[in-house]
Amino acid sequence: MEHLTLLELNKTVKATLDANLQPTYWVVAEIGELRTHQSGHCYLELVEKSEDKVVAKSRATIWSYTYRNLSVWFEGITGEPLKKGLKILCNVSIQYHELYGLSLNVKDIDANYTLGERARRRQEIIDQLVQDGIFELNKELRLPMVAQRIAVISSPSAAGYGDFTEQLDQNHKGYDVQITLFKAAMQGDSAAESIINALLSIHNQSDQYDLVVIIRGGGSQIDLDCFDHYELAAHIAQFPIPILTGIGHERDETIADLVAHTKLKTPTAV
Repeated sequence: MEHLTLLELNKTVKATLDANLQPTYWVVAEIGELRTHQSGHCYLELVEKSEDKVVAKSRATIWSYTYRNLSVWFEGITGEPLKKGLKILCNVSIQYHELYGLSLNVKDIDANYTLGERARRRQEIIDQLVQDGIFELNKELRLPMVAQRIAVISSPSAAGYGDFTEQLDQNHKGYDVQITLFKAAMQGDSAAESIINALLSIHNQSDQYDLVVIIRGGGSQIDLDCFDHYELAAHIAQFPIPILTGIGHERDETIADLVAHTKLKTPTAV
């Protein structure tokens, strides 16, 4: 019986792929895993999902000489680094090694595609809030003439919180304003859940407050991603007392801002 060794078979596969594949392909995929080596190389696992189930997966590498420039350029365009969970359009060459198998070599990434994906996801969340009939609910609440009992959701160490309290302490009409701080993480993967938990704590004693203020100073776009979270926006929209937001800089507008009773440009403005 005619036979091949495994090495011979793998060499045949490699030769066949090399002879029939194009030099590169543009591929849409989600970054399932990402790690950087001390050498500067970036190792990825690219995946495709259907209804949150992984239906395809491939190893990929961005060599250090490419990654150094590509990562800086990508973050400069999109405002966020390459990271797990990001959907990208990348230019790849297919490599097959007799020992290590199939992998992809990432040569370029289209940052404009990722910007479009961000805008699409954001609009989907807005559309869902409108469809659920809750987008305008908090705006319909009556804002007190003089709010003196204020629940504040912020990080106690944030500069924005310090600016906010200083403005109220020095208000020129001399009003006595009572502030209760509900601590929350204001950026990162846990931020949306942390802010929701703070809202739930306030909700349990909502008769003690005239309004809620959510404040956070400026930061990069990725720092503000948590405020584009559907569950957080839904809790804000349906909250039984008015919510004011002062998040980021004047140019920033998150979904949390859109569903709050009143959006102001900074903590100081609130």
